Amino acid sequence: METDCCRFVQRCPECQIHGDLIHVPPSELHALTSPWAFSVWGINIIEKILPKSSSGHEFILVTIDYFTKWVETASYARLTSFGVVSFIISHIICHYGVPHELILDRGVHFRAEVDTLVQRYSI
Repeated sequence: METDCCRFVQRCPECQIHGDLIHVPPSELHALTSPWAFSVWGINIIEKILPKSSSGHEFILVTIDYFTKWVETASYARLTSFGVVSFIISHIICHYGVPHELILDRGVHFRAEVDTLVQRYSI
């Protein structure tokens, strides 16, 4: 009977659409730790928010301190690597000091200007 049920589910289009899609074995989780507050920051961008906000913004830049879990965010209508650098300087470096590490996803917004900032401050 179990074999019949498995065959039925495999042939059922609705079961395939709404079924559990986990086909990859779980991988080991790695904890991201920080030795002290504001020394390690993670940076990510939430892109193309639809619909746009009332001010026309469709990007959200999110940073999180891995020790305290403190979050700094800003929204943008158009986001460039220069905007990311300005955010890092004004919201992180000026408020909390130069971090020892920035964890980036290496997206399109994290290009030359961000690399220059990282080298200039020895992050």
